[in-house]
Amino acid sequence: MPPILEVLARRRVDPPPVWLMRQAGRYLPEYRELRERAGGFLDLVCTPDLAAEATLQPVRRFGFDAAILFSDILVVPWALGQELAFGSEEGPRLSPPLAGQSLPLALFAMANRPERLKPIVETVRQVRAALPEDKVLLGFAGGPWTVATYMLAGEGGRVEEARLAALKDPFGFRMLIERITNVTAGFLAAQIVHGAQAVQIFDSWAGQLSVAEFERWVIRPTRQIVETIGHLAPVIGFPRGAGSRLAAYARETGVHAVALDEGAVPDGLPDDLPVQGNVDPLALLAGGEALDREVDAVLARFRDRPHILNLGHGIDKATPIAHVERLVQRLRG
Repeated sequence: MPPILEVLARRRVDPPPVWLMRQAGRYLPEYRELRERAGGFLDLVCTPDLAAEATLQPVRRFGFDAAILFSDILVVPWALGQELAFGSEEGPRLSPPLAGQSLPLALFAMANRPERLKPIVETVRQVRAALPEDKVLLGFAGGPWTVATYMLAGEGGRVEEARLAALKDPFGFRMLIERITNVTAGFLAAQIVHGAQAVQIFDSWAGQLSVAEFERWVIRPTRQIVETIGHLAPVIGFPRGAGSRLAAYARETGVHAVALDEGAVPDGLPDDLPVQGNVDPLALLAGGEALDREVDAVLARFRDRPHILNLGHGIDKATPIAHVERLVQRLRG
């Protein structure tokens, strides 16, 4: 059994397996060349041959234990009918933003476009066919709360738009979360059927919520997804910034493993629950002895539980390749 699946089955592996969030990205010259050939980020995501190559590149270069599907969390709102665009240096944009609209009416007017997800599922099939048997293919999707924040604001970082919508129109916001949750569960199931052996749910803005909101908009929809697909493959939950709410998240969602950001500690988590993370991406950017100390500290922190070494968030695009090589060498001795 591949090491990551061993860990997700609650067995300790020494040294722990490793993959890195955003491991296919602009820090790799081969990725930059591939993206230029594709013509744009969304073109790359939706061209299975090229997206499969992007998925495989970091595994070939660094020998990571997993490949993670090259895609984006915003393909789900794109499949729900919003338009999606990626600028050369700007972040992604969804249009029209749903903030300020009647959400029930806006959702009624949106035409679902499930065919937009077909090339991404085909990428999963191609990657699994090309990936060595000892490497795991990870699928993923965004958490419904995080996806909703983008759909309301049309861009990332403006979480207050979604919080206001949830407060002013709880019925409409619940409709939005339910629609995202249902499409996400189906999308993840399709990834699993076509070759993903585990999936991760990225809830990047989970830490921006109050305790009651966290339970309503992060825990509940995540639990629904896990109940729908958890019998098909292990689910890794990543509620970034959850802090002291991690134990409740793990207990109440039923995820098979919890990914930890760089500031998280596993207090209150069951001793045999697998964790993933939590190397500081800035330590990877810094390299040298700072990186060595960080890797050693994380390995020591989780030496008595099932653990997958990873970052607390994605690789910074300015990270030197030599630093990633050093991390892998430090881990594997």
